[in-house]
This record gives sequence, C-alpha cells and structure tokens, in this order.
Amino acid sequence: MPKQATDEREKAVGSAETARMATLDLLRRELARGTAELAVLSILSSGRRYGYELLRLLQGTGQGLLEIREGTLYPLLHRLEDAGHIIATWQAEGRARPRKYYAITPDGRRHVALLRAEWSGLVNAMQELLTTFGEGQP
Repeated sequence: MPKQATDEREKAVGSAETARMATLDLLRRELARGTAELAVLSILSSGRRYGYELLRLLQGTGQGLLEIREGTLYPLLHRLEDAGHIIATWQAEGRARPRKYYAITPDGRRHVALLRAEWSGLVNAMQELLTTFGEGQP
C-alpha cells in the first residue's frame, strides 16, 4: 500500500477514535447531569452532609461515570432547597469555619423514591433492549 494511502487511513482511524471518545465523553456528562439529583438525594437519605463532603462522595463513587463538579453541585443544591426536597443549615464545629449542611426533607424522601423507581424502570428497559438487540444479535 502506498505511503500516502497508509497515512490517510491512519488519519481516518485516528479521527474515528477521537469522535468515539468525544461521544463517550458527552454521554458520561449527560449521564451525570441526568442522575445528579438522584445521586445527591440518595446520599442525603443516609444523613446530612456538607457541600464539599457531598462532592467528594459523588466523585469517589460511580467508577468515574458521575463527573459532578462544584459548578453543577451547588446550583443543584439550591434548586433542591427551593423545591423543598432538602434543607440547609449552617453549623460551626469547634473553632472551624461554619459549614453549610444539607439534609433531606420528608418531601425529598418521597421525591427520591419516585426518582429511584424511574431509574430502575429505565435500567430494566435498557437491559432488556441490550440483551435482545445487543452486539452480535440478528
């Protein structure tokens, strides 16, 4: 194969790989955005947390798929508070600076139960679809 054809093929393969990686990155961001509310409320269901603690927990779980950053988390916390799903209180511990703690409300518990049911339905539907029409299936 001539060198020019080989170079063009390598560029095409590299370009396709770059496009695939960009698509996966976009999918991960959309997945994180779509599941952030469920993730935050699920964590708060186990007890109150302050913002940075929530951020660490979100970033440390989900095998890197839940890429939630401060710029996403704090506006989400404000929306959840405005909706009555969480409450925020300031508390100082010892001589440390006060921290804003977030706790789930009874309305938030009802809301997270609905979100969990929706998520379970989506996961089951996708699993069925992937099993039925997965790779190598006719």
